Amino acid sequence: MPHDPVTTTPYLPSGMPLPTPTPDPLDAGFWQGTKQHRLLVQRCQACGTFQFGPEWICHGCRSENLGWQGCSGRGKVYAFERVWHPVHPALKERGPYLIALVELPDAGNVRMVGNLLGDPHQEVKIGADVEVVWEDHEDVTLVQWRQV
Repeated sequence: MPHDPVTTTPYLPSGMPLPTPTPDPLDAGFWQGTKQHRLLVQRCQACGTFQFGPEWICHGCRSENLGWQGCSGRGKVYAFERVWHPVHPALKERGPYLIALVELPDAGNVRMVGNLLGDPHQEVKIGADVEVVWEDHEDVTLVQWRQV
């Protein structure tokens, strides 16, 4: 059973533009999943290859028969960066902050990027266990991470 933590306050400050789902169906399944607090990863129905970000054809066999499969929302830190220089004016008072590249073992080891929540000075080690944290907004739910 997937763990379903939810942030009570938005991590991103007001004034920070949020990602918006694209009007095409390529990543619609991902965004529909996040709104339901389900982490979905694209998977080929022909050969079983997982891939992220979503594509129109399979990276493994070139099939166009792709679908979405849920995963546990638990992963491992593959890489991380402690960001000291804000990339947007709304982040001016928020530095440093942590960004993590998370590998998902139960989804073919695909990797997703997201903020690593908690103390921005926390010790982070490659291979550390993390879990998904949902950040709900009116039009979109974002995937964030925290160490477990």
